[in-house]
Formats: sequence, structure tokens, C-alpha cells
Amino acid sequence: MLEHGGNLRAAQQRYGGTDWIDLSTGINPHGYPAPAPMPDAWRRLPEPDPSLVRAACDYYGAPQLLPVAGTQAAIQALPHLRAALAGPARVTVAAPSYAEHAHHWGRHGHVMREAAYDALDDAVAGSDVVVVVNPNNPTGATVAPAALLDWAGRLAARGGWLVVDEAFGDTARPLSVAGHAGRPGLVVLRSVGKFFGLAGLRLGFVGAETALLTALDDMLGPWAVSGPAQEIAVAALRDRGWQQATHTRLARDGARLHALLAAHGIDAHGTPLFHWWPEVRAEAFHEHMARRAIWVRLFPGGARGIRVGLPGTESEWRRIEQALKEWNDQ
Repeated sequence: MLEHGGNLRAAQQRYGGTDWIDLSTGINPHGYPAPAPMPDAWRRLPEPDPSLVRAACDYYGAPQLLPVAGTQAAIQALPHLRAALAGPARVTVAAPSYAEHAHHWGRHGHVMREAAYDALDDAVAGSDVVVVVNPNNPTGATVAPAALLDWAGRLAARGGWLVVDEAFGDTARPLSVAGHAGRPGLVVLRSVGKFFGLAGLRLGFVGAETALLTALDDMLGPWAVSGPAQEIAVAALRDRGWQQATHTRLARDGARLHALLAAHGIDAHGTPLFHWWPEVRAEAFHEHMARRAIWVRLFPGGARGIRVGLPGTESEWRRIEQALKEWNDQ
């Protein structure tokens, strides 16, 4: 199993302590205040609720969506589904990026390679499937919707797919191609875990043409999304007041984090939910912060760098600032 952010128990076991600040994910630290689900949500089998799909299509501006148990479920299923429908594919995954994509497309007989974001246009000609995260995790790199739709059209002309992971797309809505997700060859993934701060709900959505969604639904099987998750998501997706206030807060806090890092000599970039920078001494920085009970995400190897999410309280901001000062004073 690949390593991810959010593994705070491992940090506590290794370094001790209980008063940890978890910056290892890009999850909103001020998540949606989930209402208590109706009692029936616990007792009944979670048959699909049409109101969830309506609320999601309205929120994402998508013509049709399939609810799934987090986008991770789709990330794991799509390579298997492609192999079942069309056999082994030539797959290009944008890199560096969310490692689960390359990990799973490397299975099921596919020929998988990775390409830098600025090389994706050239990669389309020699691929059956192209996977891109937009905005990218961890670097924050983006691709214009016009380019994505061009790639999707070129791939669809020969039965291919463009898979666009928009898990962090809520804070970059002009970049989204979810509104085009009914066209052939385009598969769009969305998540309620990041912007809404509901990662534990395990809920995401897949937008694609009808035949592909039907095949994916059959593969995932019945009761893919729990009843409580469906109820809570409907409330969150319809709550325009909370959404607008959250956009304002995240824009402010993201700018504050960027300024804090810059003040300590770190040239970071990313999204309002996280910042990333290449770091020559990545392991040392990670260790320095961990010794102060601050858990950041270490990226070793080719994507060598550090990613940090947003702190949730003023005391956490102060602790992070002090830790950065001590790093510079070494």
C-alpha cells in the first residue's frame, strides 16, 4: 500500500506526543458541520438517493454523475474496467502527481508511463488513456479547460479516455470540465473530502458518458455509498451560504500560508488548501517539523519536496511560524 498523508498515528508512534498539528493532507481544517443523519440511515440498506445526484450535478455543473465511495474507489476500478472493455491500453499519467493513479494503471496489463505536465500534449498522440490531476496534487500545476477538452476529443476519436481528477477543483472552479462529462472519452473525478473537509465520509463522484457510468456502477456493485454519507453530502452540497463563506476563508488562509512560507525563504506554490515546494533537504525538514509535533508531507525521489496543508487555529499558526524560524536559524 502506498504512503499517504493523514497517517498521524504513525507519527505519534514514532515521535511520541499527543498535541500534533496535522498538515500532511490538503483537507479543509474547518470542515462542513455535518448534521446527524436520520435513524433510518443506520438501519436501512443504502439504496441510491436521487436527491444526492441532483444536488451533486447542480453543485458541480455536471450533466450526470455516479456517486462512489471516495474517488479512490474509482481510481482503483477504472484501470480494471478499461482492461475489461477494451483490453490493455497505452496509458500516460501526468507526473509528479497523486501516486495512486500510476500505481493502479500500472496493473491489469496496461503499458503505463509518466509524463511531465508540459509534455502531455505530445503524449496524447501515443496514448489510449491520459490521466491528469487538475489542479495537481502536490504541485498545484494546472491545465486550461480548452486543452483538456481538445485532448479528450483526440482520445475519444480512437476510443480513448481522458481521466481528469478534480479532487481539489472546488477552489478553482473556472478550471473544471465537469460540465462536459457526458461527452465521449472524458472521465471526471470529484471529491467532497477536500473542500468540504469530509474525508472520513468516503464520498466522491464520477462524471462520464452514460455507458461508462453504467459499466462502472456494475463493477462497483450495490450499496457503494453509505446512507449517512448520502444524507450529509446532500446537506453540504446544497448549503450555498457555507460554501461561499468557506471560499472566502480558504482564499484568505491560503494567501496567509503563502506569505508565511515566503517570509522564511520558501518559494511555495499550490492551491488555497495546500502549498508545495521542492526541497533539497526534504528529509531533514520533515524531521525538524516532526520533532515539534508538526506533521508535514514528505515527497522523496523524483518529486522531492514538501507539501503543507492549512493549520486550523491561531495557536497552530504560531507554532508553525516558530518552527520555520528555528529551521532558518540552524
